[in-house]
Amino acid sequence: MREGRRTVATRVLIIEDDADINQIVATRLERDGYLCTQAFSGSEAKLLLERGLKERAEGKAMGAAFPFDLIISDLMLPGTTGEELVTAIRENGADVPVIVISARTTAADKIDLLRLGADDYLTKPFDLDELAARVEVQLRHRGHTVAASGAKSTLRFREWELDHEARTFTAAGTPVDLTRIEFNIVEMLMRHPKRVFTKQELFEGAWGEPYAADANTVNVHVSNIRTKLKPTGTADYIKTVWGMGFKLVG
Repeated sequence: MREGRRTVATRVLIIEDDADINQIVATRLERDGYLCTQAFSGSEAKLLLERGLKERAEGKAMGAAFPFDLIISDLMLPGTTGEELVTAIRENGADVPVIVISARTTAADKIDLLRLGADDYLTKPFDLDELAARVEVQLRHRGHTVAASGAKSTLRFREWELDHEARTFTAAGTPVDLTRIEFNIVEMLMRHPKRVFTKQELFEGAWGEPYAADANTVNVHVSNIRTKLKPTGTADYIKTVWGMGFKLVG
C-alpha cells in the first residue's frame, strides 16, 4: 500500500488488484491534488475500511469523519469482492461516494451495483479524464469543494506559469503551445518541482497508460518541450537526472 504525501487534501481510496491500473489512477488523481491510498486486494481494502468504520463509530460523538472522501473500486478482487465491500460500506451507514470500475459491461451488472449502493460505474478500459470528472461530480454531490482538494489551478515556477483549467502555459511571459502530452509532463513537474520523476512515472501520468518500456518516447517529448522553450530562455529548467529521469531546477 502506498499513500500520497499531501497533508491536506481530499482523500481517495483506490482498490484495484492490477498494479499498473492502480498506479495510473493514483498518479493522475495525485496530479489533480488528491491524497491517494492504494489497496491491491479486497482483503487489504476490507482491513482499511473496517479500521475506518471503527474509528468513526468510536469518535462519532466528537464528529469523527470517515477516513476517505471517495472510494474507487474494482469488482474482481482477491479475498473480498467489490460487491462485498460496497455492501459493507452501506450497511455501516457510511455515505462516502463509491465509483466502481470493472470489465463487466452488461446493464444488469451496473443496475445490481447501483442497487447495492455504488454511486457510479465505469467500464474498463476507461478514460482517465472521464474518471477524474466523475470523481469531481461525486465529491460535489457530497458537498465537497473540489477546488479546495489541494490542487492548484494556476502553478508558477520561476518564469513559468501554467493554468490547469484553461490548459495554458507561458514561459517568461510568452505563451507556449504545448500538445496534450507535453502539457501533462510540464504540469507533473511543476506540481512537484523538487521531485525526480522516472520515465515510467512521466509516461503513466502523461499518457494515462501502462508504461510501454520505451524510454525514448518520454525523451522525445521532453526534447520537444525544451525546443519550444529555447526562445524563452527557460529550456534549462528541465534537468536530466541520468539513470533516473527528469526534474526541475530552481
